[in-house]
Formats: sequence, structure tokens, C-alpha cells
Amino acid sequence: MKMISIIIPAHNEKNNLEKLIPYLENLSSPVAYEILIAISPNNKDGTKTITHSNKTTFINCAKSGRASQMNCASMAAKGDILVFLHADVIPPNSFLTDIYKTLSKNIEAGFFSYKFNSDNFFLKINSSFTSKDSIFTGGGDQCLFIKTKTFAFLNGFNEKQVLMEDFEIFKRIKKNNIPYTIINNDLIVSSRKYEKNSYLRVNLSNFILVVLFKFGCSPEKLKKIHTKLIKK
Repeated sequence: MKMISIIIPAHNEKNNLEKLIPYLENLSSPVAYEILIAISPNNKDGTKTITHSNKTTFINCAKSGRASQMNCASMAAKGDILVFLHADVIPPNSFLTDIYKTLSKNIEAGFFSYKFNSDNFFLKINSSFTSKDSIFTGGGDQCLFIKTKTFAFLNGFNEKQVLMEDFEIFKRIKKNNIPYTIINNDLIVSSRKYEKNSYLRVNLSNFILVVLFKFGCSPEKLKKIHTKLIKK
């Protein structure tokens, strides 16, 4: 493995990316790495004006939606490891080293545990479950990392999955018996969704969506339910 590609889907995420990009550009890494910002066609906040080094490339995607944007950037990626990171998630300092060491073993994909940037007791309970394999494993905040050849074998993200594309690809990872693991080294996840909504409302929404997804509910219906329940 010679290179890692960090892919970040973005839609009006300039404020978060102004903090995240310089942080990522200064991480230590056992191999070369690049940062690809996959910008939605409807982005309007001037994301591309962010100061950056030659490690970072902004990609204008033809289609919106995280699945489409991440697939778009993966086509331009040079790495033999792909890392899919959300713009409001801060990884640990050993992020790239952890990924490289993990995939140097008989592992082809993985996720990270995480904690919220909040001292809220109930959010601490939520995050405690991310270190273990469970019904909620595979959410985008856990940052999927995967060998490029394995991602190609899976044909990337399902672009028809307009919500929960992360759970959908994880479902295929398990179906194909692809070896994966969870790295217990916490990412820092924004609690903004919980601040704009209530703890109970977000948790209820998450539970409903995961259960309906498991029972084969259509992506369009999942999206409608999520839009109705959660304020962005």
C-alpha cells in the first residue's frame, strides 16, 4: 500500500472544512496521502476559496448526494486505500497510521469508534456503542476506510440509496464476507444535529431508520421520514 486518499463529501461545509483541511494536511502518515473534497453541484458557500496545500484537491461533482459525490471523488483518487470522512468529524492524530497498520493485516475495511464534542451524558452513552459491532455499526460518522480494490469489487456506493448509503455498503461488505474491524481510537463527531433537535427525537429517528432499512424500506421513503423528523 503506497497511498491513502481521504474523500470528504461537501455541501455548504466551508466553516467545518476551514478547520478540518489544515488539520488533515498536518497529520503524520506512514505513506503519502491526498485529500479530495467532493463538492456538490448546488454548493453556494465558496468552499473552493479555502486556503490549502497541494495535498488537497477540490472536485466539482456533477450529481449531488453523498453516495454520488463519494463515488465521483473515488474515480479521481490515486490511493490504494480510500477513506470516507464527514466534514464535521475530526479524526485522531494517529488516524492514517491506524488505518495503514490495520489494512496491512488480513483486513480489507474498517471503521472507527467515536465520541461527541459534548459533555452530554446521554451522548456519551450513544458513543460507547460505537466501539462494538452492533445493529448501528456502519454509520457515516464512523468513517469507512477500505482498500480501493475492495471498493471497486463492491461497485462503490449505491447512488440510488439517497439516505443511509453508508449502511447499505456495509451490508454488502458483510454479505460478501469481507473482513473488517472497528478501531477503538475515537473520532470527534459534531453534536450539532442533537443541538438543533432533541436527544430523544434524534435517537428515535435513528432507530426507526435503521429498523426500516433492515426491513428493506425504499431509500426515497427513508429520506422523507428523515426530512420530516430531523432539522438540519
